[in-house]
Amino acid sequence: MPNLFVIFILFIGLFYNKIAGVTYGIACGILLDLFIGRKVGISAIMLGAVGLIGGIFDKNFSKESRITIMIMVIISTIVYEAGAYGIGYFIYAYSFEIFEFIKILAIECLYNVIITIILYPIMQNLGYKIEEEYKGSKILTRYF
Repeated sequence: MPNLFVIFILFIGLFYNKIAGVTYGIACGILLDLFIGRKVGISAIMLGAVGLIGGIFDKNFSKESRITIMIMVIISTIVYEAGAYGIGYFIYAYSFEIFEFIKILAIECLYNVIITIILYPIMQNLGYKIEEEYKGSKILTRYF
């Protein structure tokens, strides 16, 4: 099953900044935990981490290449799922089944990449418009 929240928060981190990515990640994670009924906090922490990763990727990588975006989505999905599984294992004593986890992680990465390929042109156009509005040019045009 694809995790659209990971893709959404990654793109917020990429096109806004780290602070917005972390903020939206924590807010969406808390809402996700409340509606799904899991322990509150796991998704919030991990989606906040995905937003932070998106902000870091914004500074270091190009948003033009689909291959780069797909790699970013794979890394973000792995970080989210591994972190949520690790937190659940250590704090809430979830059972440790590594082969099932790897199988589910591979399927989710594949689904997230397919969804990203389909939605990327729309998200890229919208992201650049939002980025232009949000970040804007800091040049004072009246002096030129």
